Amino acid sequence: MDTQSDLISLSSKSQTFSLIGMTCANCALRIERGLSKVPGVEEVRVNFARESVYVTTNKDVSDESLIQKIKDLGYSAILHDGSQLDLEDQKQRAYIKSLKLRFFISCILSLPLFYGMVSHFSFLSFLPMYQLLMEKWFQALLATPVQFGIGFPFYLSAFRALKNRGANMDLLVVLGTSAAYGFSWYGSHLYFETSSVLITFILLGKWLEHSIKADSSEGIKSLLKLKPDISHIERNDLVIDLPTDYVREGDVLFIKSGERFPVDGKIIDGESYVDESMLTGESFPVQKQKGDTILTGTINGNGSLRVLATKVGKDTTLSNIIQSVEIALGTKAPIQRVADQISSYFVPLVISIALINFFIYYFLISDENFIQAFETSIAILVIACPCALGLATPISLLVATDRAAKRGILFRNAEALETVAKITKIGFDKTGTLTEGKPTVVDWAYTPINSPSSISHHLSVLVMMESQSEHPLAKAIQQFGKVQNVKLLTRVTVQTQAGMGLSAVFNQIEYRIGNRKWIESLELFPSSELETKIELWQMRGKTIVYAAFAGKENGILVFAIEDPIRATARSAIQTLQTMGIETILLTGDTVETAKRVAEQVGIKRFYGNLLPQDKVSRMDEIFAQKDCTAMVGDGINDAPVLAKVHVGIAMGTGSDVAIRTADVVLIKGDLDRILELILIGKQTVSNIRQNFIWALGYNLVGIPIAGMGLLAPWLSGAAMAFSSVSVVLNALRLKGKVKVSSE
Repeated sequence: MDTQSDLISLSSKSQTFSLIGMTCANCALRIERGLSKVPGVEEVRVNFARESVYVTTNKDVSDESLIQKIKDLGYSAILHDGSQLDLEDQKQRAYIKSLKLRFFISCILSLPLFYGMVSHFSFLSFLPMYQLLMEKWFQALLATPVQFGIGFPFYLSAFRALKNRGANMDLLVVLGTSAAYGFSWYGSHLYFETSSVLITFILLGKWLEHSIKADSSEGIKSLLKLKPDISHIERNDLVIDLPTDYVREGDVLFIKSGERFPVDGKIIDGESYVDESMLTGESFPVQKQKGDTILTGTINGNGSLRVLATKVGKDTTLSNIIQSVEIALGTKAPIQRVADQISSYFVPLVISIALINFFIYYFLISDENFIQAFETSIAILVIACPCALGLATPISLLVATDRAAKRGILFRNAEALETVAKITKIGFDKTGTLTEGKPTVVDWAYTPINSPSSISHHLSVLVMMESQSEHPLAKAIQQFGKVQNVKLLTRVTVQTQAGMGLSAVFNQIEYRIGNRKWIESLELFPSSELETKIELWQMRGKTIVYAAFAGKENGILVFAIEDPIRATARSAIQTLQTMGIETILLTGDTVETAKRVAEQVGIKRFYGNLLPQDKVSRMDEIFAQKDCTAMVGDGINDAPVLAKVHVGIAMGTGSDVAIRTADVVLIKGDLDRILELILIGKQTVSNIRQNFIWALGYNLVGIPIAGMGLLAPWLSGAAMAFSSVSVVLNALRLKGKVKVSSE
């Protein structure tokens, strides 16, 4: 992350609010535009499908002022976090319940009117006709409470839209039903049943739509419930219960069998099996013992554990997952921007079409038949539906993101979810990506050129230097130091040379550890005997780390490190290749080691001895071929290339820098998840296109049919009501569809 971004992040804050009362995509656009005008607001992203808004502001803007602005626009808002979750659920359930109640009351009042209408159909002529049903006063008695009581929220929403210089779907509903209701009083024909049945069908559609959307977002909401409210903390040889919010980094917690872990931490005593399925998608419990990492929200199995808290509050993996999902759902895929543009002009365009159609029908087609011209114009108003268009993309993204999060795949933005479907070439880092990332020193040798001191003293300095690095190879040398029982010295000041290694000065001796070029710059070279060992190690696929010290004493140390290939690496690479995706190995390790690993996993194209900038230049060469490229990495040195490619994929077991830079994070670091995220991308893009084609095609076909007088207004209302429901139901197919064939 660059300095400018750091400054922005320090001076800004981001919050997600749940929204209540949106009726169509135009409502989302109005909230977006309204909040954007608030001083201090930097970015606004409204997700219509999830009914939420993600807002980035400077630190002077209060949450209360944003909530008040949303209220001024005609909606309700609740801060979306764990503390407000119950209130949010209550309000959402209350809103859905009110839609259900309004629908049933409207249905009861409209059924007699509907019966009176359909009994006139020739194929239903056998139904008895009751004169009371044809009386104007009786129809008005039933229709009036539906129009102005049950339908009052439509009027209120339409008024607020006009007040804010906008137009929404409710405006179309109000215009269509009010025209039908008003003409029934003053015209020769009665249309009370039309207005009442229209409102009833629209309420049914809204009730079903909101209910289904609420169910589809339960997976995301459930993440907020994973953290337990109470933690058992060790204090002065006692275990006390405190709210989890009071746990601090460094606290020691006691976790009983069957309990959820309240923080991220490391096990300091005990052994157990841990269920991590809710975060990683791993089906089977994972054995954990002293020194292993545990994650917030996962479930302890059959043994009690003592855990050292290493990450708490918003720094935990669970919190990062929730934040990543919130951000991803707040972003817009490119195809959604097209839908937003169409929606912004949709309502005024439909009103214009309805007016033009009325005059054409009245003067040119129906020989000044007002009734026919009137009915076709109302049918146009009520069949037009921007909701389906507004839902087409975000509802699919919501379901897919929810599904991916449950499988341990985090999409940082909606564009990444759309882009992964186009990947043609994937670059892989070696250490921690194709390999387990748990390397160990399997051999070592040294050449004391001029070193009267014990070599263990110099080794202790090198181990201390590596203790300040998070690189997997550095951890291997740290572990090797423990095995050798080296005495750890006072911390030394270490300098990092990107892509080369580490350096430090201790007791007037300069120490370096890293790649060969970095060591040879000290004018020190391995002896012929050491060279023979190095060649043998490289032939066997070992990774070589060089170290040297120069000054009043000189010497060279070489470590042979082995990192097991991931169990799923070869099968994952082969599956990607059968999908037509080229795989490439890009590593800072030697060409010999790169070749050996590439042969083991089945990669044909490989590059070694690469600095971070070299990886970027190699991917630039691939860019020139107009391919959609991705890079999978886990280290700090992978961050530049992860940021450069179309889709950066970080292993969740890697460095924080790589994870923050990437577009996609694989929490568990399982290569099979790469196959799954590509399938998720392909199936989601296909689903979005189906929704988009249906929503756009529905309006393009439905409006002309209504304009030709082939649809009664009440049928238009029914079709409009169910257009959004059909889009939501199609998106829900992604819940069970996204699977890796090998699983």
